[in-house]
Amino acid sequence: MIEDAENLDFISNPKVVENYMLLEELGVFNLIDNYNREIKNCKNLLAGAVEIFNKVTIDEILDAAIWRISDRFLPLLITFLWKPHRNREDVVIKNYKNYKLIDIQVPIQSMAPFESFFKKYPSPVAYEIFALQESNLNPKIQKTLEELNPELLVPIIGPFGLYGVVLIGKKMMVEKKALDIGYTPDELFFLEQLMSFLSQALQNNLHYEHSVRDVKTGLYNHGYFMTRLNEEIARTRRESAVSSLMVMDVDKFKNFNDTYGHLAGDRVLESLAYTIKQTVRTGDIPSRFGGEEFTILLPNTPRQTAWLVAERLRMSVSALKVPWKPPLPQVTISLGVVSFDKHTNAAPEDIISRADEALYQSKENGRNRTSVWGSGLLFRIQRTQQEPATA
Repeated sequence: MIEDAENLDFISNPKVVENYMLLEELGVFNLIDNYNREIKNCKNLLAGAVEIFNKVTIDEILDAAIWRISDRFLPLLITFLWKPHRNREDVVIKNYKNYKLIDIQVPIQSMAPFESFFKKYPSPVAYEIFALQESNLNPKIQKTLEELNPELLVPIIGPFGLYGVVLIGKKMMVEKKALDIGYTPDELFFLEQLMSFLSQALQNNLHYEHSVRDVKTGLYNHGYFMTRLNEEIARTRRESAVSSLMVMDVDKFKNFNDTYGHLAGDRVLESLAYTIKQTVRTGDIPSRFGGEEFTILLPNTPRQTAWLVAERLRMSVSALKVPWKPPLPQVTISLGVVSFDKHTNAAPEDIISRADEALYQSKENGRNRTSVWGSGLLFRIQRTQQEPATA
């Protein structure tokens, strides 16, 4: 029956009271209740869309979608299978069980097992129907899916095809009774619409990432680095902070290309980029400056700490084994470090030039080492006292 406060005026209208039995018999109140329910569902859907679009990272976007689904259905399981790179086949998996993120091993390395099916049936579908249609699934994948016991498979589809699939489990049991039997048409409609918003949010994120990332290495590109460097210089002046910049390149990189081919050189750059990602701290800005030269912007990092970060990275690269046949020579890097604060009073190009000078000093002194830029005798004495000799 109608209970919303906004409908009280309608209910208390003398004409409605006078004809109440007739209106009830005609189903007017049920019709209004249905409309109110649809309006509420639309409001919830739009609120979910706003929440999803306000998120920045992929994890935040997926988490927002998960909580919207959980609020509506109370499913025992929600698993995202997500393809983070359009031109690569790797798959990211996030699995929530009873609202908790849990780590599971799912032997799914591409979206290929799902693409052909959802190309024909681009809507939420019962898992049993998918399993019957896709009877040639890899046995390991099929076994894993059966162990997860999903009730529904919901595709995330965009202009470039299938972005991912959401596995939704049965509804949670309350007092040993299911809240409902299966999912209603209204609930399936809600899921389909929510996934369309999710797809658009993921697409926007992909476009943004493509605009700020270097395609080969996955690090930030030169344009993004320059933007962040300008912002960091302004912040150090505003907040009296100290930050640093690290510039590095691969020693004798030309030899890799000339002797082993450009594909081997690409593999070196990709392996180095991976090592950089594993070594830098949260908040650091690693980027590919160009060719075999890389930069790392280190916010809130004084000179001594920046030197230690650079040395840790240098030693990690010195231990790096790049998979290639025939085996490649050991990869080493040379680095230059510069720090800046509100007293530096230098343009971004000047700060980069100083880091390059320190890098050049590392090259001149035998490569595979870190040099820190500084002027004046006082800095030279401080460096001798505080830092092991590296140049």
